Amino acid sequence: MAAVSEPRWLSETEQQAWRAYLRGGRLLMDALDRGLAAHGLSLSEYEIISMLSEVPNQQMRMSELADLVVQSRSRLTHTATRLEKRGWVVREPCLGDRRGVLLTLTSEGRAKVGQIAPVHVEQVRANLVDRLTAAEFAALGDAMGAVATGLADEASPGETQ
Repeated sequence: MAAVSEPRWLSETEQQAWRAYLRGGRLLMDALDRGLAAHGLSLSEYEIISMLSEVPNQQMRMSELADLVVQSRSRLTHTATRLEKRGWVVREPCLGDRRGVLLTLTSEGRAKVGQIAPVHVEQVRANLVDRLTAAEFAALGDAMGAVATGLADEASPGETQ
């Protein structure tokens, strides 16, 4: 029987940083979600239509989009259904791949992104960017980039984080 090793407990400083990250992250996501709800959509819905607005032909395979926005394929399907009912996206089969589905931003969806993007960027600035120095914000981006890269590298092929 293998010996059970003692966990590497967080130091007091690490524990404080971890709890600050949890609380701050949740408060930030709640604030951004509330700000968008006032305009009729959720943060996850906005993230999807804004990501589509930034890619060629404003369309992407749903499996690829799910990985990009870190949602399960099932959750993305449910969100896409809501967006489709509003006329902001359409689903289309991928040519040459009977199992693949493309999600395409409609002209109404592009208009919604254009309407909401200025609101959202102001919310991001007010709730995050303007609360940090430029160096702190850059460090945050570097740190979360390292976390994302490390976790993505550990993910199984085809697994959505």
